[in-house]
Amino acid sequence: MSASMPIQALSPPTPAAEPRAGASRVATTAYEPAWSWPLSPAPQVIRDFRAPPQRWLAGHRGADLAALPGAQVLSPSAGTVVFAGWVVNRPVMTVDLGGGLLASFEPVDASVSTGDSVTEGEVIGVLAEAPSPGHCAVSCLHWGVRLNGDYVNPLIYVTDRRPSVLLPLQRGR
Repeated sequence: MSASMPIQALSPPTPAAEPRAGASRVATTAYEPAWSWPLSPAPQVIRDFRAPPQRWLAGHRGADLAALPGAQVLSPSAGTVVFAGWVVNRPVMTVDLGGGLLASFEPVDASVSTGDSVTEGEVIGVLAEAPSPGHCAVSCLHWGVRLNGDYVNPLIYVTDRRPSVLLPLQRGR
């Protein structure tokens, strides 16, 4: 695990079923992400998170997810809407997911209001038409996550980003 990956990002693996008699005794685990995707089905990531070398420098403080205007945007976890309004020239909304985590979505026409409680998977709005010029070359949802004020990669909450572990080959069996 890298030092930049917050501990809250990972949920503990769930043990898989016991192997049948005579089967390999290699332990396997199933991974369950901490959150669900803000679009369904899971979208294509068209631009990944790129942390800036310093807080004030250029970077990409979120992930751009392919979606068409009108696509339903879902809350990735239970929380409280803390902002639903306009920032410069686009509609933005932010959900406080607890534990210092804020998820922001743009451009999104909110169907919920500031102060509303939301559940995981609940529709919180629809993808709006991107302002001209748009953030993406094609239509997308920009999804950002902040942990205690610092931007982190939102994909660590919905995908298995644990390091791969290579096991030795068992010979002579």
